[in-house]
Amino acid sequence: MQIITISPDRYDDHSNFLRQMHRLRAAVFGERLGWDVSITDAGERDEYDDLDPTYILAVIDGQKVVGCARLLPALGPTMLEQTFPQLLATGSLNASARIVESSRFCVDTSLAAGRGGGQLHLATLTMFAGIIEWSMANGYGEIVTATDLRFERILNRAGWPMKRLGDPVAIGTTIAVAGTLPANRESFERVCPDGYRSIAAEDQSRQIRSAA
Repeated sequence: MQIITISPDRYDDHSNFLRQMHRLRAAVFGERLGWDVSITDAGERDEYDDLDPTYILAVIDGQKVVGCARLLPALGPTMLEQTFPQLLATGSLNASARIVESSRFCVDTSLAAGRGGGQLHLATLTMFAGIIEWSMANGYGEIVTATDLRFERILNRAGWPMKRLGDPVAIGTTIAVAGTLPANRESFERVCPDGYRSIAAEDQSRQIRSAA
């Protein structure tokens, strides 16, 4: 399993991965969780996908997407402040250039491999490590997100607790909550699974291929 980072300049090169990502989001958010999301034959997407985000993907066998997240600068527009301001105690994110928003995080937990002994799925931990590593490499020290109470418990189990920005609120079929997560070396080392492949190695490989 490896982490692939897809910035706007790489959308065309990784169009197959992006198609898989939108279908995975539809399967998780629409079918499994029953969220009120917009789904078409192409999968799940929303207006924040039009803002040139960077996508973090977990890929197995070099071809199958099993996890994803969307990252946008918290200076905005952001899903949390524009769509879910009721999750913020002050109604405002008070963003800075050091904060990035993570949204649409999901993992294909139907995979048999990577789970055992009551531990978190390998894809989940790999995604956590990839998000933290990318954030640090791009000058972000903090990650803000809106999620649900179930996922907040997963973060706690991983040793990456979220600092709440407001009280939980019922939204649709879930109880949602907003919070911040540190993007630092200590957090990375706590969540990083054995055998994790650094995104720096993936980026270096891409540069070598481009120069060839």
